[in-house]
Amino acid sequence: MNRTTQSLIGAAAALAAVTGVAALTGPDSAADASAASAARLPVERSTLLCPAPSSSELAETTYTSFTPKGKGTAAEKGSAELRAALTKEAGAKGGGAKAGKDKPVVALKEPGSPVNAKTSDPEAPALVGTADGALAPGWSAQQTTVISAGGGRAVLGAACTPPDTEFWFPGASTARDRQDYVHLTNPDDSAAVVDLELYGKDGALKAPAGEGITVPAHASVPVLLSTLTTEPTSDAVLHVVARGGRVGASVQASDDKRGGDWLASAADPSGTAVLPGIPKDATSVQLIAMATGAADADLKVRLSGPSGQITPAGHETLNARSGMVTAVDLRDVTKGEPGSLLLTPEGDSSAPFVAALRVTRGKGAKQEIAFIPATAPIETRATAADNRAKGTTLDLVAPGRSAKVTVISSAGSDGGTAATKSYTVKGGTTLSVTPPVPAGAKGSYAVTVVRESGGPVHASRTLELPEGGVPLFTIQTLPDDRGTVEVPDAGQDLSLLTN
Repeated sequence: MNRTTQSLIGAAAALAAVTGVAALTGPDSAADASAASAARLPVERSTLLCPAPSSSELAETTYTSFTPKGKGTAAEKGSAELRAALTKEAGAKGGGAKAGKDKPVVALKEPGSPVNAKTSDPEAPALVGTADGALAPGWSAQQTTVISAGGGRAVLGAACTPPDTEFWFPGASTARDRQDYVHLTNPDDSAAVVDLELYGKDGALKAPAGEGITVPAHASVPVLLSTLTTEPTSDAVLHVVARGGRVGASVQASDDKRGGDWLASAADPSGTAVLPGIPKDATSVQLIAMATGAADADLKVRLSGPSGQITPAGHETLNARSGMVTAVDLRDVTKGEPGSLLLTPEGDSSAPFVAALRVTRGKGAKQEIAFIPATAPIETRATAADNRAKGTTLDLVAPGRSAKVTVISSAGSDGGTAATKSYTVKGGTTLSVTPPVPAGAKGSYAVTVVRESGGPVHASRTLELPEGGVPLFTIQTLPDDRGTVEVPDAGQDLSLLTN
C-alpha cells in the first residue's frame, strides 16, 4: 500500500471521528445533505459588557440581569454572571483580580425572573459578563443610573452589549457644553488596540490622540472625546474601530444644562434606517446623519405615527454627505403623538449611512435628553431587562407590512407572576403601548418582544423616572437578542479527498 493511499485512509478515518457519523456518505448523499436547510439552535455562550456607570457622588445605579424562558440549549443548567473589569492601570500592570475570577456583581441562577444589584459607589467599575448553558440564549443585562440633583442630574440607561470590532455613534459631541466619554471594555485575555475617528460638518476632524489606544486584557478605558481634537463640534459622528482584538463601546453624553444619557451604537451602515420611539411630548428632536461610503446618501424623510406615515413639513428629504455630518432640527416633529423616523433612499440612491436622534423633553431649566440610534429589526426576540410598574412605554414600528408580536412581561425581581399580551402593528405605523404589568410584581421586571409573523418590526423602550419636576427619562432600542444561531446540516464527502 503506497503512502498516498495510506494518507487517504487516515483522512477518512479522521473525518468519521470528527463528525461522529457511522456511515460514510458518497457524493450524492453529500449533495442532498448540503441542500438541507440550516437549523437554528440556541446559543451556548454569551458575552456582555457594561460600561462604568458614573463618577458622580449622587449617582445610584441598578444593574439588572435576565434570560427569558424558552426552549434553551441541551444543558439543563447554566450560569450568567457580571464581574468587575480592571481599570486601565491595573490591566496594564497585569495586577488585580482578573475579570471572571473575582466575586460576581450580579449572578443570575434561572431564566424567567430578573436579578438586581445596586451601587452608589462613584468608582463602580465596568462589568464583563458571561452566560452559558440554559442561561445563554437571549441573556440581557442593563444598568440604570439616576442622578437626581446637581448639574449632571439625569437618568442614564445602557443595555450591556456584546463585544465587536466596529461601532458608529452619530450624535456624539466635543462641544464645550458637553462631556462625552467613550468607554472601551475588553473581555479577552490579550490587549485590544482601538482607533477613534471623529467627523464633523466639514469632514474628518484631526484627532491623532485617538489612534492606537491600548485597552488591556479584561480592562476598561474611558476616553474624553474633547481631548482628542482642538475643534469643538456640537454634532459629531464617532467611529470606533478595533484593529486588534475586540471591545465593547458606549458613549456617555452629559450636557451642562440638559442632563444626559448613554448613546448606544447605531445599526451597521445601510441604505435605510429606522429610528423608533420618539416620545409624544418631545419638545425638540435633532437628527444627525452621515454617509459612510464614497457617495452621498439622498434620503426620503418620513414620520411613522399611530395612524400612518407623514412627511415632516420642510424636511421632505435629506442629503447625508459622504464623511460629513448633517444635523437637522426637526423641533417638535411628533406634534403630541408618539412616532418613529424612517429614512429611505431617494431615487436611485443606495449609499450606506448612519443616523441617530437626540430627543429633548421639558423646557427651560427642566430639560432632559436621550438618544435614539437607528436600530435593526427584531428577527425573533428582543428584551429590555429593567422596567418599572410606572413610567415604562414600549414603541413598536412596522415600516412595511403589518406585523404581529407577543409581549411578555416577566415576574418581578422580588416576586410576581408573568403577563403576556399580543399586538398587531399595522404596516407603516408606530404602536406605543404600556406593557402588561405582572400580577403582584415587586421590584423591576423584564419586557420581551417576540416577533410572531408579518413584516419587519423595530422597537424601543422608554423609561420615565421624573424628579423634582424634571422629566428624567432614558430610551433603549431593542435589537434582536441573537439567542439562536444557524447551524448547517453537515455531512461527509470523500470526493474532496480525490482528484
